[in-house]
Amino acid sequence: MNIRALLVTAALCWSALALAVDNTPPLPDPLMQQRYIALINEFRCMQCQNEALADSNVSLAADLRLEVHDLILKGKSDDEIRDYLVARYGEFILFRPRMSLRNAWLWAAPAVMLLGGIGIALRVMRKRAQLPITDEDASDSTTDA
Repeated sequence: MNIRALLVTAALCWSALALAVDNTPPLPDPLMQQRYIALINEFRCMQCQNEALADSNVSLAADLRLEVHDLILKGKSDDEIRDYLVARYGEFILFRPRMSLRNAWLWAAPAVMLLGGIGIALRVMRKRAQLPITDEDASDSTTDA
């Protein structure tokens, strides 16, 4: 009985892996196929949100993979495909968003915070350096009186 349950579990796991396979037909040119694979790894699944189109097995991701496939067949460049998908879904579809004035603060924030932290640390060190050096403990001064 246990072996039968193990086999059923293994079959279910194997079938779940088969669902994540890309069902789009291969492109006729190997270079086009490489472009396709690179592009679907660059785009985020809009439903899963933390998975690439290549890794997602939801129907929306399959539709987007097919759309990228068709755009490559139509002769569109990688930038044109990116622009098309960004126009439809926004910058969120890109795993690596482009630098623009709208998101410049995201790119500058780490440097600003690092410089602010260094400034605060230097100010604290300077103030501590100006404190007088004393060898007396607080307990010694109270016992002398």
